[in-house]
Amino acid sequence: MIPASPPTDVTLRQLLAHDEDGLLRLLLAPTGQDVVVRGVVIGDEGAERPHDGRVVLAAGPGSEPGAAAGAVREAARRGAAAVVVRSRGAEPPFKEVVAAARETGVALLERAAWADWADTVELLRSAMAFAAVGSGDRLAGDIAGGGLAVLAQEVARYCRASITIEDTRFRLLAHSATSTAADPERTSTILGGKVPDRRVAQLRRSGLLRVLWTSRDVIHRAADEGDPERLVVAIRSGGEMLGSIWAAADGSSFSPDAEEALRRAADVAVPHLLQHRLRTAVNRRREEHALRGLLGGEGDAGSHLWSLGLAPETPCAVVVAERDRPTGDATERSLQALWLQATAHRPDVRVMRESDRITVLLPLPEGDGREALGLARELDSLATALPDAPPVWIGVGPMVPTPIHAADSCEQARWVVRALRERAARPSGASVPAARYAGHGDVAHTVTVLRLLDAVRPVWQRHGGAVHDLLTADFSAGGELVRSLAAYLDAGGDVPRAAQRLVVHPNTLRYRLRRARERFGIDLDDPDTRLVVTLAVRLADTADGRPPEST
Repeated sequence: MIPASPPTDVTLRQLLAHDEDGLLRLLLAPTGQDVVVRGVVIGDEGAERPHDGRVVLAAGPGSEPGAAAGAVREAARRGAAAVVVRSRGAEPPFKEVVAAARETGVALLERAAWADWADTVELLRSAMAFAAVGSGDRLAGDIAGGGLAVLAQEVARYCRASITIEDTRFRLLAHSATSTAADPERTSTILGGKVPDRRVAQLRRSGLLRVLWTSRDVIHRAADEGDPERLVVAIRSGGEMLGSIWAAADGSSFSPDAEEALRRAADVAVPHLLQHRLRTAVNRRREEHALRGLLGGEGDAGSHLWSLGLAPETPCAVVVAERDRPTGDATERSLQALWLQATAHRPDVRVMRESDRITVLLPLPEGDGREALGLARELDSLATALPDAPPVWIGVGPMVPTPIHAADSCEQARWVVRALRERAARPSGASVPAARYAGHGDVAHTVTVLRLLDAVRPVWQRHGGAVHDLLTADFSAGGELVRSLAAYLDAGGDVPRAAQRLVVHPNTLRYRLRRARERFGIDLDDPDTRLVVTLAVRLADTADGRPPEST
């Protein structure tokens, strides 16, 4: 029999020692680090509710030092053991906040810039779960410092069985030693790193998974056609399912205490699964933060490269895939498919996903920039093959000598995406659909024009005159005259060709041009006027069809 031990408190010192990833930084502890922590509070959680030794996450106070200092004093007044404030990046914490903590005697910690509050809560849960297991627990003592792998070995010894420990997605986290007589399902699970899909489907059909998700006791499954007798227990933290422990009686009988051993093992496994989940989330969050900083040209590039595991001397290029505005489930599925395709391209690829865009950092150790265009071609083929998916525009930035310069390639790739969108939006008589992916050199002139238009836009928005009046009036009436002017200018003044694009009679177009002259005084024979009209129409096009702003 494996005796259980009562829960114990965790100190601030133990909490910080448990934080192996540097999620929290201690700023000051006026009463020392042996203050007891009994839980976590997010914000104030209701007026006048006692905090009683809990860690308060100051998620509410923003950039005002007075508000943040007030939150620290209020937390201390209500009995908090410590307060966690968000990082200000390279800036030191507010002096007012530090002073408030020192005056009130409450410990003050700072959350890492790359982390979020959910990570902080998970860290506290994990640390307190380890403390709750207790050093007096025989099984916990047997695996001290060994983690899930040692736990699997020890439980196998107690149960006289083969053990696997899995998460809620049936991924294998640890297993005991495997003999040559192991059943095929166990062998497949260990070799594949997860329970085979067909096995999961079988367990679901049998109803065993439904029982496992809802039961708090050990479940027995009898031997069946070469499948050995099994015991399984869920690993839970409160009401939350974290994973499961499976015991297989490979050629022998379970020990008399096997079920009790599995119950205690499930308790002992809780902090390890919480820690595993925290580390997985923290690593992902740190990589996301580093990749966002690297692609945005923010923060320390060397630190970002270290977090991403990228060599500083490797050439790279950035590929940006951006979908049209969301229209339903098909939109979300399309971006998910592109993300999976990009991450599967090569192990060293790094992918950042946003609401309507994925950005791919592609190392090019061979110095061949054509690989980036090849990846864009793959993504385009996938995007066009997905049923009911919206258009996806894919831009390839130039190859840069090191990932430190990735922000330059990323900026160019986004300009390419914008150029592709702009080209597709303009009327064309061509029967071939507009290209949906391109390299930066393929649309260089369009990008130059877009940059010039962006530079001109503030001047135009302050400009009055006849052309401004024409566009403002015509947009409010539907924009027919503006579209006619745009087609006429795009056709180089060729009325029949412009009329064909507009699908109107040439005389109809001539009438509209004459109306522009008579009503607004627009003389298209004047080269300066043509230039101003061309710029104005293009500015309106690149502003998603919105009328120009009036002053």
